[in-house]
Amino acid sequence: MDQFKTGNFIKELRKEKNLTQEKIAEVFNVSRRTVSRWETGSNMPDLDILIEMSDYYDVDIREILDGERKDVKMNEEMKDTILKVAEYSNEEKIKMSRMILIYLVIAAVMLAANITLRFLELPSTFWTGFLEGVTSGFPFFTLILCILYLTGNLNKVRNFKLRLIGRK
Repeated sequence: MDQFKTGNFIKELRKEKNLTQEKIAEVFNVSRRTVSRWETGSNMPDLDILIEMSDYYDVDIREILDGERKDVKMNEEMKDTILKVAEYSNEEKIKMSRMILIYLVIAAVMLAANITLRFLELPSTFWTGFLEGVTSGFPFFTLILCILYLTGNLNKVRNFKLRLIGRK
């Protein structure tokens, strides 16, 4: 698959409807910058957006991915399969979001515990130092995790880990 060819095709489809990148961004609920990245071929739309795009522009998903129009329309079985894959992908995103939320709640509790420990002015022992370290380290770890999630790199890290341990 040639991403640049696909990007040019997405751009052609938008221009055929005389729409701006801003308008397409509104339609697919993404930023204008994301649409620009699709059109330049530096990024590809998620599978669920590809399905919406195929319906919106009334073209086959294979046409979008190949970057050119085809004569044959996609059959319903293929469309159902792609919808199932998109649904699976969305379920994975929901699971990841829940995991991040749990980590954020735990991090907030640990930050509160860290602040409480510092205000109590307990004697400096191994255990107080350990608790202060854990209650400040975990929120820092969670911050890094959230940054990876928000930038879309958490899935890449997860997939890399799965390849390393041989599960994928």
